[in-house]
Amino acid sequence: MPEEPEDRRPEDELREMLQQFLSGQGPIDPSRLAGAAGMPSDPAQLHALMAQLQAALARTDDGIDWSAAQRQAAAVVQRDPGSVTTAERDAVRQAADLAALWLSETTEIGAAAGSLTLLSRQQWVDATIPVWQEMSEPVANSIANALTSAMQEHAPEEAQEMLAGAERILRNVGGTMFAMQLGNVVGQLASETIAGGDFGFPLLEDTAALLPVNLRSAAEGLEIPEDQVRIWMAARELAHARLFHHARWLRLHVLSSVREYAEGIRIDVERLEELAESFDPSSPEQLREALGSGALIPPKTPEQVEALARLETTIALIDGWVDAVTEAATARLPKRDAIAETVRRRRATGGPAEKAFGTLVGLEIRPRRLREAAAFWHAVTDAVGPEVRDSLWDQPDLMPGSADIDDPSRVIARLRGVGELDEMDLALQELLDDAERGTGDDEAGGAEQR
Repeated sequence: MPEEPEDRRPEDELREMLQQFLSGQGPIDPSRLAGAAGMPSDPAQLHALMAQLQAALARTDDGIDWSAAQRQAAAVVQRDPGSVTTAERDAVRQAADLAALWLSETTEIGAAAGSLTLLSRQQWVDATIPVWQEMSEPVANSIANALTSAMQEHAPEEAQEMLAGAERILRNVGGTMFAMQLGNVVGQLASETIAGGDFGFPLLEDTAALLPVNLRSAAEGLEIPEDQVRIWMAARELAHARLFHHARWLRLHVLSSVREYAEGIRIDVERLEELAESFDPSSPEQLREALGSGALIPPKTPEQVEALARLETTIALIDGWVDAVTEAATARLPKRDAIAETVRRRRATGGPAEKAFGTLVGLEIRPRRLREAAAFWHAVTDAVGPEVRDSLWDQPDLMPGSADIDDPSRVIARLRGVGELDEMDLALQELLDDAERGTGDDEAGGAEQR
């Protein structure tokens, strides 16, 4: 006898219901859903959102589909990909060559690093999206899991059977919504960033990069000759890349610190429960507002405050060193100080997309204490010179701390003692020398006897 067909599973009913919603046959308005994902509701973007969510329903594996973030970022970039002439690219390369020569006069650190790469906005997205994903993943997982739990807990009794066993479907859809929000932010950042080291974090591995289309836009807003802006920007980016090339441990150290902080983020369950109780499927903008405002991320725990302080100190020391080295390398530029101050202010305030990322994942991407860190490196340079100064990046345990930024005197005293032996060192060295001379005499005597 042929086998009886299996009864439909409750999760199949949920999938079918969601598919009806996404096709516009249910109470969810697709254009409103696009708004909840932080996307404009034009037909192309709406179609992309529906396609991504339909794909999330069809997936059999669990977890967040991060390719949705990359596709959404690419869609944002395609609205304004920008264009650069061959002459502009050649001018940036020439500026980078000159900047590299000047930089080599200032520091020997990372001199073997490669040349500067020129990226389009799309190439920057492709190269950096893995790091944005890594920074966002702990929060994305927390939000997807918390949303699933809240929906199951507050669903009416008649829907409980449908939701039971459907956690994967709910997580996939919630995770896809988050990934698309992230992609939207990264796509917007692609039109703001000028260089690989703009945001303090090591987004590019062992690579110096500039975006000529954004460099041109930044220079247009300044009453400064564009060639000077190119040289200064190239010098700063090359210094940033050289530092990470020299201190191989530094990139993992920074990203591990980001991960440590992000994994401590927990979703505000009470706020989420309030959202679930009042959620209206015809007005999903509530979800976007909650995610985009950071309302679901509660105040930092003491452990997070400490982790964030350590991370901010590291980023400030990196950017402070880069600024100090760039200032020395570009001393020949008449408008050096004006360019540096303009860029410093721009980095301190950030653009709309940066703020959107900060609220989305609860992590600011702007270095604090940058001026103090730059002053620290200037003081160390004046006291011991660039070569000894740069030795602080040789090992993780040599890196200064927050207290050292406030008072460089201890670090300077330590660096001035490099190569100097105290009395115990001298006594030990003398014993070793005597032993070596004794061994040499014995060997010589033995040779004579033979």
